[in-house]
Amino acid sequence: MDKDRVVEGIAKVNDRGAMTIPAAVRKAIGMNGEALVVTSAVENGSEILIRVQVTVDRDQAWFWTPEWQAEEKASAKDFRDGKVTRMSADDFSKEIANW
Repeated sequence: MDKDRVVEGIAKVNDRGAMTIPAAVRKAIGMNGEALVVTSAVENGSEILIRVQVTVDRDQAWFWTPEWQAEEKASAKDFRDGKVTRMSADDFSKEIANW
């Protein structure tokens, strides 16, 4: 499917606020089965944004903090720029013993 293609569908919202997202829209974003979604709207606007929510196990949440992600980006840039030191596992063990 073309990434720039917009897939639309009409959905009815019932009196409890429940809505079924049209099958074509679910297929376009790869939503299979049950999913959590985040809904957003601008007050006094006429559009609702629905995004699939990806959940992360609590013991993995640290990795997705803004601080950790900033360090991940910095280390990836260092790697791309060749700012790395290669060493054997034994040499690495000796290196970290001095930390």
